[in-house]
Amino acid sequence: MATILLTGGNGLVGSNLSRLLQDKGYDVAILSRQADKKASFPTYKWNPEKMEIDPKAIEKADYIIHLAGENIGKEKWTPQRKKQIVDSRVKTSELLFTACLQQHKNLKAFISASAIGYYGMVTSNHIFTEIDAPSSDFLGTTCKSWEQAAQNFKEAGIRTVILRTAAVLSEQGGFLSKLLPLTRLGLCSALGSGRQFLPWIHIDDLCNIYLKAIEDDQMTGVYNAVAPDHRTNQEITRAIAQTLNKPYWIPHIPAFFLRMRYGEMAEMLLTGSRVSARKIWRAGYEFKFQNLESALKDLC
Repeated sequence: MATILLTGGNGLVGSNLSRLLQDKGYDVAILSRQADKKASFPTYKWNPEKMEIDPKAIEKADYIIHLAGENIGKEKWTPQRKKQIVDSRVKTSELLFTACLQQHKNLKAFISASAIGYYGMVTSNHIFTEIDAPSSDFLGTTCKSWEQAAQNFKEAGIRTVILRTAAVLSEQGGFLSKLLPLTRLGLCSALGSGRQFLPWIHIDDLCNIYLKAIEDDQMTGVYNAVAPDHRTNQEITRAIAQTLNKPYWIPHIPAFFLRMRYGEMAEMLLTGSRVSARKIWRAGYEFKFQNLESALKDLC
């Protein structure tokens, strides 16, 4: 069976995806800053800052899935933090490409994460598709550079797939895991106006889209990894409260408070538009969780 090399394999998506791939019979290997002989999967060491990578990792790989990247919501976006966010995505992609080039490695496919932040921190009536131009704000320019680094593989003749990912619904991490404890305390509320859209995807669907990207040779280019059900922030937070049979706090969390607390990063919470799932659907992917209620019922 083919060997899949994952970066970011210990994160929310990577840990779920690695188990799925193993269940499907694939051999899974992980790139990590610390080699761990006791890990569940073979682990190879890399150091992106020093542009170092264990050559055995590349040697054994048939596919690379690149998920690594600093958490954009972990800290305020200072100039230093912004650089870390960009470098953790772009320089790691460049390191992987350089390593493959040096070993004359002909991968079967390179599959890279990206984000719907490509379309920017905006709220509009437009439904964004894969052909739309990137935004000029921080998220847009970051995703553009991220995807350009991945395109090096395409130019080298390797099938390349880029998945622009929406907010991932999971109890194990992401925004839902942060909302659930507050909701159980009866403190669930929308952010700002609540009218901004919040594109989402169930963790199982996201992992299955990655699986499809491996197994479907016709998949190439950019796809939005987002559920087809468009909901606003207010609709989602209210649905979470209803799923848990908890009260919904009517006064929204004020925008000015979020801006004081998080600075520029608050715009990521206060804005949002609809993002189309049509391309991945037309590629033959059938969503397990097409609507929000079924996803929340499964997770909560």
